[in-house]
Amino acid sequence: MPLKVAIFTETFLPKVDGVVSILCLMLQRLHEKGHKVLLFGPPGAPEEYAGAEIVGVGGPPLPFYPEIRINIPRRRIWERIQQFQPDLVHTVNPFFLGPFGLSYGRRLGVPMVASFHTNVPRYARYYSGPLVGDTVVEPLFWWYLRTLHNQAHVNLCPSTVAQMELRHRGFNRVRWWKRGIDTRRFSPGPREAAMRNQLTNGHPDDFLVINVGRHSPEKGLEHMRDPIARLPGVRLALIGGGPSHERLRDHYRGTSTVFPGYFYGNELIAAYRAADAFVFPSTTETFGLVALEAMACRIPVIAARAGGVTDVITDGVTGFFFDPDQPQQLGPLVERLRDNPALREEMAENGLQHAQSRSWEATMDQLIDYYYLAIRLWRTQLRRRKSLSYYGS
Repeated sequence: MPLKVAIFTETFLPKVDGVVSILCLMLQRLHEKGHKVLLFGPPGAPEEYAGAEIVGVGGPPLPFYPEIRINIPRRRIWERIQQFQPDLVHTVNPFFLGPFGLSYGRRLGVPMVASFHTNVPRYARYYSGPLVGDTVVEPLFWWYLRTLHNQAHVNLCPSTVAQMELRHRGFNRVRWWKRGIDTRRFSPGPREAAMRNQLTNGHPDDFLVINVGRHSPEKGLEHMRDPIARLPGVRLALIGGGPSHERLRDHYRGTSTVFPGYFYGNELIAAYRAADAFVFPSTTETFGLVALEAMACRIPVIAARAGGVTDVITDGVTGFFFDPDQPQQLGPLVERLRDNPALREEMAENGLQHAQSRSWEATMDQLIDYYYLAIRLWRTQLRRRKSLSYYGS
């Protein structure tokens, strides 16, 4: 049975990050399967994407995180969702806009799904200071998110690590929504000489290590400088941008590190293919989509043993882990890949095989199954309420 799904998301196009990538694939698959979608998100997005109507909700940017807006809907949003009459409401990363989506879902009397994508409480350590974040803001954020998510009939998260943490913190009805990528786009291919030359700053014969993502305090990118950026015969490229971009450029001044900015589409894929290794030092990721993208382009990955990336890498088989408290381990691991081409080829091939098994279509079909599960749980809840009302009368 085709569904009408109302989605409330704190972030969407034109912003580019892992959450937006998942949302775009989600809308594409829902459209392919014949479901109708109405998405409420921040202003500036296209009016339509993959058959879904996009409605912008205004609000000021967060002072410490300007790429996220405090989106507060006006009466027209309630009127529009009433006109749409959804079968289900899905709130993505509920924080500012998401609570309104949950409220609308309750008022309409429809099942609700909430998905956890970003570990906002842990980010508090980086934006409010470790003492305040650990003792005041972080516990408050967990309480707030738990209160929101426990209103949903099904809660989704992107990794087994996130699932265990959410259950430990009192989140109910938590399911693992797996992640996948478009392996037709992210795939092995020939290296483009121009891209290789750009990312190595004119030294294409050197060993090229890259990172792709947002340049912000929680990503841990500064930890790569001492163990990697000064290794002989090694070049480092930090692809992306964000609030820490200029600070990182200053931090890496005097090294051979390249900062080419954001890449999109085919240019991003060419950047992956140009690399010899991918390093992922973040400890705050609930999944780490870029690591899977690199593996799909047949690039070995070295990652911090933390967060959702532990579902992606098998240490010594599809990549290497390092202890996030000992970033100096990065240097020997990079040298090991640089000096052992056979090991690098074996690891790249193993990673490719794993990435090709993580189809985005299958993960989005899993999401649709969770929608129907939420509907079944909601109906069961309604029957119980009617039964209690009958026997209590």
